[in-house]
Amino acid sequence: MLGLCLALGTAHAATFPDKPVRLVVPFPAGGGTDIIARAVGQHLSETQKWTVVVDNKPGAGGNLGVDAVAKAPADGYTLVLGQTSNLAINPTLYAKLPYDPLKDLKPVVLAATAPLVIVVPMDSKFTSLDALLTAARKAPDRLVFGTPGNGTVAHLAAEQMQKAAGVRMQHVPYKGSAQALTDLMGGQIDAYVSSVPTALSHLKGGRMRALAVTSLKRSTQLPQVPTVAESGLKGFEANTWFGFLAPAGTPAPVLDSLNKAINGALKAPSVRERLMGEGGEVLGGSQAEFTALLKTDLQRWGQIVRDAGARID
Repeated sequence: MLGLCLALGTAHAATFPDKPVRLVVPFPAGGGTDIIARAVGQHLSETQKWTVVVDNKPGAGGNLGVDAVAKAPADGYTLVLGQTSNLAINPTLYAKLPYDPLKDLKPVVLAATAPLVIVVPMDSKFTSLDALLTAARKAPDRLVFGTPGNGTVAHLAAEQMQKAAGVRMQHVPYKGSAQALTDLMGGQIDAYVSSVPTALSHLKGGRMRALAVTSLKRSTQLPQVPTVAESGLKGFEANTWFGFLAPAGTPAPVLDSLNKAINGALKAPSVRERLMGEGGEVLGGSQAEFTALLKTDLQRWGQIVRDAGARID
């Protein structure tokens, strides 16, 4: 029976895929996750002749789309492009999560990682992260920072940074970045923790100033901006990563085929330029590497969520 199952799995992998592959993006079109999915999907369509259908399925902080894939047939024809928030943060943040990232999904390959950037209005008196944190230390809960929402990577990164610096600022959670950036440039909040792509045009247009990025090394898109670690908080790192996953139970030969094909796409110059142009660092790698990162970050971000007291019922 075991030999028969292995033979069937190998035969299936030899013809995979023989129908369209559905790639679920658990966020609206136009965001960072969507850009990665479409860049990789287009390359697979052009070079491998795969039919990849990107399906935007937003809702509940990404949980809706991830859950749909967790409950899909385990045949390799339904994938999700998950990220730090819905795979490593939400399991602790949400009181009830309809899926278990480790039990219901199988990591295929990491795609990319991207830092956050701490920004202030161009006319702000704060010209460095150290200046902002020093002011916050002198006047606890007086300065106000915004994020795209409670429990987001940006929110928890800011909480982690405050804890490391021994300061307290008021948090204003927004529903996305549009209103937050308007309030920032209007002076309603003192700082905002943003993804690099969201802030890039405003930074280049001279409407905002970047104080620091949250990666260990500087962003290729913002090489003049120091890291948080360089700004006095040694070892600080808080990135968002993105990775492809399949339903648990997907045959190993199919997972191998998916890993090989997506790794090939991530090495393509056109895909790398697209992702790096959005402020990301292209990764790739093995299924085992992605699995190890997911296990580590579930514990790491889970503790940060508990320390911050963040909870969504």
